[in-house]
Amino acid sequence: MATTSRRQLVRRIQALPARAKIGLAWRLVRDDRLPLLVKVVIPALIAYLLMPLDIIPDFIPVLGQLDDILLIVIAVAVLMRFTPVRLLEEHLGRLEAEARRRT
Repeated sequence: MATTSRRQLVRRIQALPARAKIGLAWRLVRDDRLPLLVKVVIPALIAYLLMPLDIIPDFIPVLGQLDDILLIVIAVAVLMRFTPVRLLEEHLGRLEAEARRRT
């Protein structure tokens, strides 16, 4: 498998349906080759989004949702920066192959 750039991987991930993106996150969390500190990002983000307390309360128009969006962007950036490219390629390739078999 030829190594692709992170930018190409981001495009491939963006093309995935939401369910497949969740599947990719789950596969990465379960993969022992992913560093523990990077693995913690996904459950920490989910826990923060589910918590009733926010940095900026959601009832404040626009700003309330902005902190959630900002944390999602930061979490995705950390994942993309510190996850080995080969690992992303491997899991993404499997998800894409599974999607092709279903259609």
